[in-house]
Amino acid sequence: MQISRSAYYEYLKPKVKNIEKQQVEQQIVEVFRAHKQRYGIRRICAELKDQGLRIGKYACRKVMHQHGLRAIQPRSFVPRTTESRHPYPISPNLLLERQPPTRPDEVWVGDITYIPLSQGRWAYLSVWMDLYSRRIVGWQLASHRREELVITALRKALATRNVKAGLIVHSDRGGQYAGGMFRKLLLKRKIAQSMSRADDPYDNAFMESCFSRIKAELLEDGIFDNLEDAQTEIFEYIEMYYNTNRKHSSLNYQSPMQYENHYCYSLTKQVTCP
Repeated sequence: MQISRSAYYEYLKPKVKNIEKQQVEQQIVEVFRAHKQRYGIRRICAELKDQGLRIGKYACRKVMHQHGLRAIQPRSFVPRTTESRHPYPISPNLLLERQPPTRPDEVWVGDITYIPLSQGRWAYLSVWMDLYSRRIVGWQLASHRREELVITALRKALATRNVKAGLIVHSDRGGQYAGGMFRKLLLKRKIAQSMSRADDPYDNAFMESCFSRIKAELLEDGIFDNLEDAQTEIFEYIEMYYNTNRKHSSLNYQSPMQYENHYCYSLTKQVTCP
């Protein structure tokens, strides 16, 4: 009995489709695991698109459901880490009437968050983030939350970025940002200071969102063993993952470094990139 060539290929089609389906499922699982449960459906689809594979959100959701894959979700609890009751002057909110930044190093936003350690101890993480690219440009971890914590983080950022006069740094009204040493550094570097309005958490929502995501994706077990352990893990997360690889929906599913690089490439004249 002879089988026509067309019939033979029709016979093979279901097997080919099954193989392709298995390969797609495997890639979805691999991306999910490679990012340590940090990516949900949209970011997995964007990652696969970068790899040359287009898959719809519904199909991705179905595969993740079948394999029991659920992305880590940030917690909404945000404890107080700065104290706004102090004798220092308060700077106005310069971002209220301002359009969103159109380039890197135009506006940085900063905040402090607590980092839980074993035996009921705490550490504090100060971060400065570029509002244009969402890149963490400077950070410092310490066992205290004094003024020098935010100063050290800012100095680190200034040392690695191509900052021009007119940079705006925005924070809450905490004493760490209103103190004399911090203001002296801003004056020396010709940096404009902006502060949130009183009792308005949405004024610095970018940093609160950033911190909730960092904790959700980094603190799977809830705490770090000690300060050194926290320092190592946070360094790897920020410098080797968040800035370089983690896709942001607000950046058209690019990482902060990718977004900055695309900005540089889009310029018509040569510039020094951050």
